[in-house]
Amino acid sequence: MKRSLKFRLGFLALAIISYVIGFQVVPEQLNSTYEMTVVSGISVLYFLVLPVLYWIAIINIGKQKPWKILAILSLSALMARLSFPEDIASYFEFVMWVRYPILAVILLFEIYLLFSVIKGLWQARKLKGDPRIKALNISDDEKSQMVGMIMAGEAANWFYSIPKFSANHPKAMTNIKLLSAKAWFMWLMIGLCFIGSTIAYLLLVDWSEIAAILVSAIVGYGFLTFIANYRISRHYSLYVHDDKLVINNSIWGLLMVNIADIKAVTITETTKTKDEDILFVGRGDVANVTVDFNLTQRYFGAMGQLPEPIEQLLLVVDEPHKLQQTIELAQSNKADSES
Repeated sequence: MKRSLKFRLGFLALAIISYVIGFQVVPEQLNSTYEMTVVSGISVLYFLVLPVLYWIAIINIGKQKPWKILAILSLSALMARLSFPEDIASYFEFVMWVRYPILAVILLFEIYLLFSVIKGLWQARKLKGDPRIKALNISDDEKSQMVGMIMAGEAANWFYSIPKFSANHPKAMTNIKLLSAKAWFMWLMIGLCFIGSTIAYLLLVDWSEIAAILVSAIVGYGFLTFIANYRISRHYSLYVHDDKLVINNSIWGLLMVNIADIKAVTITETTKTKDEDILFVGRGDVANVTVDFNLTQRYFGAMGQLPEPIEQLLLVVDEPHKLQQTIELAQSNKADSES
């Protein structure tokens, strides 16, 4: 996992924990100095600590636009309006003006999600390969590929989560060692998904029952992604398709490399590095395969939302010799066909 993505996920987890703590400890009324101190502390957390951490983790390290700091400030204002004592929360009443636009956006997203499910099922019935690969093949432009990856994500979920759809998928030459390839991890994530759906409903039901149902449904629907995540990691993490090496870092990250762009596949132990130009995929801190490229490659992390350039790939695989032999054979066959 790249450093920028780690910071994004870390900030997301910290923000969720902060808001949950805020809802739990903030008193309903201010009757003592202690209660005022609690509200002051949570205010500092919401409007100082979280924005500063957002600036460091998302804008600075994640290289995002500075104006996006408004996102965390707006979210903190909303949390303050919903959790602070009424005499203080009233100062954040302006946030409630956007209640209905938010509900409208959520409803439109739910309708789009339903449409995507139906469309994904219809498209996946005849697909013979990962729909994300087809999206990447449409154009070499980074933005076009990123949009294509995001749009193909729904079809990929259905394609991989239902075995019948992926029956004709190219076979893996070997498997990358990934935590997501464990069945117990899949069931754990599915359980957490439904727990999250329940929590989302309970947190929102007092504000809006419609919003609570919609948001909890969206969160609960994520179970499909974790099924697809398991099957990709377990069966299709590393394979060759149409003279291209495909590396699936579970469902969250994908790298597709032309066989001709691979300079060398070396079986050697290499310690994980913090170099942003080197991608490390697999469990552990020591890779057993190094893949060098002739050209800079584009890795799509966060389900296609974070394209990043890489110069070298480090892998932890079950059978490194199979990967090396498959690539060398594919390069030899391609050279023979061109000669």
